[in-house]
Amino acid sequence: MGKFILSGFSDEFDRNFTEQVKGMANYGIGYLEVRFVGAKNIADLTREEVAELKADLDTYGIKVSAIGSPLGKIRLDEDMDAHMETAKRVFETANTLGTKLIRIFSFYPPEGKNIDHCRDDVFAGVDKLLNLADEFGVVLCHENEARVYGQKPENCLDLMKHFGGRLKVVLDMGNFTLENHNPYTAYQMLKEHIAYFHIKDGLAGGSIVPPGKGDARIADILADYAKTMDKDVFVSLEPHLRRFSGLKNLTDSTFAYPYTYDTPQDAFTDAVVKMREILKGIQ
Repeated sequence: MGKFILSGFSDEFDRNFTEQVKGMANYGIGYLEVRFVGAKNIADLTREEVAELKADLDTYGIKVSAIGSPLGKIRLDEDMDAHMETAKRVFETANTLGTKLIRIFSFYPPEGKNIDHCRDDVFAGVDKLLNLADEFGVVLCHENEARVYGQKPENCLDLMKHFGGRLKVVLDMGNFTLENHNPYTAYQMLKEHIAYFHIKDGLAGGSIVPPGKGDARIADILADYAKTMDKDVFVSLEPHLRRFSGLKNLTDSTFAYPYTYDTPQDAFTDAVVKMREILKGIQ
């Protein structure tokens, strides 16, 4: 029987990586998911900068659950060769930081085109990423997000079936909710392909709220998944409870924020507290 292990996008706690690591240690959370380090995305760091991250992690006894990479978050008509070079840096970084899991996306359409009509090109791009991932021994986990091919549950399942187990799911039930898809139905469709979870909550129509306070059915989904879980699985907080620095680089959507917080640390702390309440009710 496995258990859920709490992690999180610590850049929503603080931009400075040392503060991110110290913050997770103070929460008693042993893992974090790396995305932004200062003003830089994890994909843009040099080897020397990655080594500095590893030193900070080792100092505070924190490990990396996954790399929150931007791979697959380009238009299909952009430079795919350059994108593969970025992927190599990301996969090398994952090896240095000691994680196998890499969050990816399934591409944006060229200007004026519908992503649903770009299936062959999407699959060709994902296949290139998977072939490269095999060389580095890492596992690619697709996140459902607005405007990419895998925005809809049906398209996520299409990706999983096409790649026959080579590609995994990082399920973001909050994203499905915010895009007006039923999160529990989506979960049931994708359950057997899930590698780990991203945790955010929202209200259909576009409001982001703390875990357990919205329509994403986080507790129901995790409780059901726990019934047959035979290994430890990460639940990684991506709460988006404030307009944190870097959010504009992640989405072009406009969200409402019914809950207000004075600092990023206050917002992240609330997410941790409420997520632990959910997990306590399950495990």
